[in-house]
Order: sequence, then C-alpha cells, then structure tokens
Amino acid sequence: MRTWIVPYMMKHWRRLSLSVFVSLLGALCAAGLLFTSGYLISKAALRPENILMIYVPIVGVRTFGIFRAVFQYTARLTSHDTILRILSEMRTRLYNKLEPVALFHRSYYQAGDVLAILSDDMEHLQDIYLRTALPGATAVIVYGFWIAVVGSLDGIFALLIGLYLLLLLVFFPLFSLLWSRHKRKSLLKHRHQLYEKMTDAVLGIGDWILSGRQQAFLAAHDQLEKQATQENRRLEDFRRLRDLLSQLLIGGAVLIILYWTGGMAADGHISRTLIAAFVLVIFSISETLIPVSEAVERLPQYNEAFQRLNTIAGKEPKYSINESSIQPKLDERSVTICADNLFYRYSENEDWAVENISLSIHQGERVALIGRSGAGKSTLTHLIYGALKPQHGTITLNGIPCEHFGHRMSRRISVLNQNPHLFDTSVLNNIKLGNEQASFEAIVQATKWVRLHEKIERLPNGYQTQMHEAGSIFSGGEQERLALARILLQDNPIVILDEPTVGLDPITEKELLQTIFETLEGKTLLWITHHLTGTEKMNQIIFMEDGRFEMHGTHQQLLDRYPRYRRLYQLDVPEHLRRQL
Repeated sequence: MRTWIVPYMMKHWRRLSLSVFVSLLGALCAAGLLFTSGYLISKAALRPENILMIYVPIVGVRTFGIFRAVFQYTARLTSHDTILRILSEMRTRLYNKLEPVALFHRSYYQAGDVLAILSDDMEHLQDIYLRTALPGATAVIVYGFWIAVVGSLDGIFALLIGLYLLLLLVFFPLFSLLWSRHKRKSLLKHRHQLYEKMTDAVLGIGDWILSGRQQAFLAAHDQLEKQATQENRRLEDFRRLRDLLSQLLIGGAVLIILYWTGGMAADGHISRTLIAAFVLVIFSISETLIPVSEAVERLPQYNEAFQRLNTIAGKEPKYSINESSIQPKLDERSVTICADNLFYRYSENEDWAVENISLSIHQGERVALIGRSGAGKSTLTHLIYGALKPQHGTITLNGIPCEHFGHRMSRRISVLNQNPHLFDTSVLNNIKLGNEQASFEAIVQATKWVRLHEKIERLPNGYQTQMHEAGSIFSGGEQERLALARILLQDNPIVILDEPTVGLDPITEKELLQTIFETLEGKTLLWITHHLTGTEKMNQIIFMEDGRFEMHGTHQQLLDRYPRYRRLYQLDVPEHLRRQL
C-alpha cells in the first residue's frame, strides 16, 4: 500500500480533498433537503395564515434539491477524473516494470497472473478510492457533524445516539471484515485459478483437442466455476443479511429520534415542527453510514491486489543511470559483452542458476548456448539483456553494467524468439514495429533480405493486407522471417536468437538459419538452442549444465576434446548433412 497508494494520494491530495469536500456538500444538501422537507410538512399542517410563513422552507427545499444533484454529479466527476488520472499513472508504472522483461516474461510470470492483475487488481485499486476511501471519509465527517448538531441541544442524548450509530460506522464494518475475509480469499483463489486455466486452455487448445481430453478440461473448469459461484453466493447472502440488519438499526434510530424529539418538544426545547425534520434527516445520514460496511469488507481484496502487484512490479530498482552518461562511452556499432565470475539464483533456497561464469564476446561473433531446459541458458541471456541483476560478479557492455540500461537496452539488443507475435493489423505495420521511423523503401529492402517480398506482393493488398489473428496468413517459417525483418529494421549490434527454429521442419529450419546468418552478418549472435544443427558456423559453442560451462570452444575443438559432444552431434545431425558440411 505504501508504494501503490500513498505516493499517488500525496501527489493528488488537492483533487482528492476536493472530491471529499464536494461529496460532503452533497451529503449535507441531502440532509438539508429532508430536514427542510420535514419542517415544511409540519409547518404546512398547522395551516399558517399566510403563505409567506412557509415560503422560506419551500425555497430551501428547492435549493437543497437542486444543489444536492449538482454536488453529487460534481463529486462523481471530480472523483472519477482524479482516480482515472491515478490509474493512468499506475498502469504506466506497471508497464514500465514489465516492459524490460517483456521478451522473457514467461520465465517470470504465468499468463493467468498477469491477466488477473490487468483485469482485477487495477480495478480494485480504483475501488479503494471510489468505494472505500472517499465514502469512508465522507461518512466519518457526516457522523461527526450530526453528533455535534444533536450535542448542541442535548449532550447526553448525543452521546447515546453516537454510540448507537457506531454500530453502523464501526461494529458492522469490522464484523463484515472478519467474516468475509476467508470467504473472499477463497473466492479470489478460485477466480485466479479460472484465469490460469482459461489462458492455458486458449494457448493449448490444439493439444487439448488432439489428446481427446477436452471433456476433462470442461469438467475441471465447470468445477472451479461452481466453487467460485458458491463462494460468491455465500458472500451475497451475508451482504443481504447485513443490509437487513442495517435497515432495522436505522428503523430503531428513527424511533429513538422520534421519542427524543417528542420529549424535547413537550419540554419546550424545540418547536413541534422540528420533530419530523429530525426524524427524516436520519435517513439521509444512514445513506452515508451503511456503505461503510461494504467499503471495509473490501480491504482483504485490496491487500491481495497489493501483494500481487508488489510480487511483479513493486520493487523499485536499486540502480539508475543517466542516458547522457552512457552515450559517449558506448560505441553503438561495436559492443563487447564481458562476464566476470558471474553468479545468479532466483532465491536463497535454490541452487545457482548461473554459477561462476566468465566469458568475452566481441562484436560480430556467433555464440551458441546449448543445454537441456533449466541448464541456465535463458538466465544467462536475461543477465546479458539486463532483465536480471547478478548477485555476484559483473556482466557489462563495453564496461557498462547491463542492468543499468533498463528499457534503453532495446536500442542495443534485439530478440528473435520461437513464437513472434503478429498483430491483427496490416503486414506493413507489423514489420514497421521494428522501427516506427523506417521508410517504405527500407521495409521493402528488409523483406527482400528475408525473402518475403514476393510473397507479400502476391497478397490481395500487398503490404496493406490485413493480418489474420496471430498472423495465420503466414506459415511458421514465414512468421519467423517477418520477425527477422523487424530486427533488421532495428539494426542493433547484438541479436539474441531464442530457439527461433523450434517447431519447423528440417528443410525450413535449414533455410531460415541460412537466412539469419546471411542477413545478420557483422552482428553479434547469441543463439539459444537444444540441438546442434548449425553449430558449425559458430565462433563459440557453450554447453551449459547446472548453471556452469560444461564445454566451451569452437565446433572443431569440441569434436576433438569431448567424446560426449561428438556423440551428441552424430545423433543430432544426420550423416548426409554432416557430409555436406
């Protein structure tokens, strides 16, 4: 809460204060409307001799009625304007936290978690202002004002009615909080499980169908949905019961006020015309007190949202660097990557994901990172990209720590992964994503380099042809080539190839690798792979095991020194391809 609420409240305190003030004016006008209405009804029932005797209350009723609507609308306008400004800043902050690791986000977060944050948690942060903070502040002020007014007439009764109304302001909210905490936690758990299951199903729907287990998935989904519905129904039943008890308390307050005002009028302390006025105004006060229970009930929901936000984006970086200090030192066209005694692990209880690694990669070198899943390949590339900060040792670009670049790293390193996303817009816009300033001629040249120009020209509208969802008008290999065209437009000195050939047939894989090596000539290539086809063209081959370099050298050096590498190469690369090489 300190990082996601307090800073924004401090920044926008004037707007928030204005929202509370206008809301308070609206509540006071509502109370004034009922008070003057009660007085007018009572005064008119006495049949005054002259209409002028009730002219002022009539004007008061019209005035309070008009200004009540005006202030309520203004309160909504100011509060929503303020909250939307705050949410805009929060979303920008969240994006800035996720953007540096967007290329590797699947290594950090489940898609369901991110979806839950974007859909639920941001809405909860909106509610903390609109449904908790502002109504709560207004209720406390109205309560204090009401007790002060009654206290000016009868101090003892003001104390008693104040304690009575504390049931609505304090007791019911605390009881709601304690009772609903567990139920809401269970409901949120089931909802997030539904998000995760749904995203898994959407991403893997083909596998579900091919496996013939779609009915099992639907049954599991229905079970989770049923559990969430049951928890939600229990919460709704509790809210209805609480609202009924609140209304009964308000009814009791009406009777108490009626008894008190009757006695005060009989003793001559107040006019008889004020009995109805005091009785009716309690209904207006109850409108501000009853919502407090629902407002407080949401606190666990906010806490869950804060925990998830802090897990993903709550930690502020412990380092920063000025771009102006980087520019003179870093040659944009010639970058040397240097790692010295590099260590990294994801938690204190886990083994090192990267352990005591040292290497040097000069501009234009091709380096293959090979190893099984979990060997440390992706972690090493994350460290090079600056998405992770090493616990020990250093990793630098021309002597500057990689983690210092932040989002600026996208100007130095490009990434071609195994599932490039193609947006549902024109082919031109998809390619131009690599460089928004690129001219049409540069885009055409890039597509020619990746051997896609003729294919695009044959499309119904050429480069203006709209992509189908996820770029389905192109095959898998063509999608990789289009993503490669984006990288060519970026023209960064370093390119990370994150298994771009996975899922391609051998012929397409060979052709794509040949295109990559030809078009990216002169750039530093870091190629993450599980198999050895194409390693002959690498300057360095690094075989990783348990976060360490198990084998390191050129292709020929590894063939000569390591029987294990020789066996893996013979198993992975067909003999007829080895002869060609």
